[in-house]
Amino acid sequence: MVSAFFLFCGCVEQANVAVVEKWGRFLRLAEPGLHFFNPCAGEFVAGTLSTRVQSLDVRVETKTKDNVFVQLICTIQYRVVKANADDAYYELQNPQQQIQSYVFDVVRAIVPRMELDNLFEQKNDVAKAVLEELEKVMSDYGYSIEHILLVDIIPDAAVRKAMNDINAAQRLQLASVYKGEAEKIHLVKKAEGEAEAKYLSGVGIAKQRQAITDGLRENILNFSHTVSGTSAKEVMDLIMVTQYFDTIKELGDNSKNTTVFIPHGPGHVRDISDQIRNGVMEASSSNV
Repeated sequence: MVSAFFLFCGCVEQANVAVVEKWGRFLRLAEPGLHFFNPCAGEFVAGTLSTRVQSLDVRVETKTKDNVFVQLICTIQYRVVKANADDAYYELQNPQQQIQSYVFDVVRAIVPRMELDNLFEQKNDVAKAVLEELEKVMSDYGYSIEHILLVDIIPDAAVRKAMNDINAAQRLQLASVYKGEAEKIHLVKKAEGEAEAKYLSGVGIAKQRQAITDGLRENILNFSHTVSGTSAKEVMDLIMVTQYFDTIKELGDNSKNTTVFIPHGPGHVRDISDQIRNGVMEASSSNV
């Protein structure tokens, strides 16, 4: 830190300050550069101090208002005030220990009045309180407190697990609500779609039956006018028998079953035609 080139001169390096004594008493401060000393008059360099910003990490364990033990990690950035370097050199033997003691005192006085959740939210207030206390005390010893950072708050492992479980449960609950809303919307839309489909299917079936009725009416009238001596009942029976055989043919062509049992015979055909005719007549009367 101090290099002697000649017997009566010395060099102080940049970002340092030297403390010069004479016969064991403080004489002056030597800033960076070349300085001359008179050893014969009792002058010599007692020591040097760095004026660079230094960092000190302090880990404090304390308890919150809701009885949760936590560890706080504070980073203190400080430096020697060049003009008061003699106070820093002579007044404090271990400045790091002094700073650490004041951090312990302030943190353990503030944190027990705060709950854990509030501590996370107001950690800057804790750092500010520590900064104000250290500035007030350390300035008398030639030190300047530049910054204080509360870099980490570490609760007990069991408390951290409980907090994570609570957070996970809340997120699962919220996810269940969203999932239920989505399923509700899906079911409502599905029901609306099915209702619309059934409505349209009913409209289609009604139109189909109306078209069948109109076609049968037209066929009966045409057949009656073409073939004289035939009644509407006879023409209807003939059309029903024709449709009956067409239905049997479609069942045989499209059915997946290899065997279909259908009552067949003149009496059954007559019964079927009567049932269909009565149904058509009832439908016509209800429409009227």
